[in-house]
Amino acid sequence: MGQHSADGLTIIEQLAGIRPGSPVARNYQRRAVAREQAELSYQLLLYPQIPGPVSLEERRAIATFVAGLYQNPVTHRHYMALLRDVSPPWAEALTQVLQQASANGPWGTYPQGPLSVEDSTGEVWKNTPENEKIFGFRLSAALEHAHLLATHPRDANSAALARLVAAGWTEDGLVVLSQLISFLSFQVRIVSGFSALAASSSAQTTQGANHD
Repeated sequence: MGQHSADGLTIIEQLAGIRPGSPVARNYQRRAVAREQAELSYQLLLYPQIPGPVSLEERRAIATFVAGLYQNPVTHRHYMALLRDVSPPWAEALTQVLQQASANGPWGTYPQGPLSVEDSTGEVWKNTPENEKIFGFRLSAALEHAHLLATHPRDANSAALARLVAAGWTEDGLVVLSQLISFLSFQVRIVSGFSALAASSSAQTTQGANHD
């Protein structure tokens, strides 16, 4: 199943640039269950032995799109490389799409009440007819839903799910789609945090060595 680094680092540690044996690595390894579960989720979602209702190509396209929306370069490059391995045309098309799909936000409206003062409006992104020809109706709908969850989380509702069903997404497929989007959101954030910690730890080590 999947791909592993020679030194046993998980994908999060690889993307965050965590050095084996560093303080950040030791702290993460103390959270063994969380570390193992995060790696297992990655392997099952991106390297499924049996893809089931969501193809390998679709999984990687969705992951690439979400990583691109969150604008974490290292994570985005990783998923783009995975997508190119299985579908170069989709990888090329997504490169163009991500230049068009705004990643600002979050936008949306709360139910009428105290939080309404935080309501904000923003564009709901839609694929162009040209992109729909490349991705197909099913994947196009999934990408639009991923963009909705990333930038308009308050506006996700039953109508949004109905659009996916109309595009051919089954109940099992919707579960995988939701897992993918949620996992990428989590992974990008933890990679960003660990990257900052790893850089800070490395700088402190360098400063300490210079003072010796």
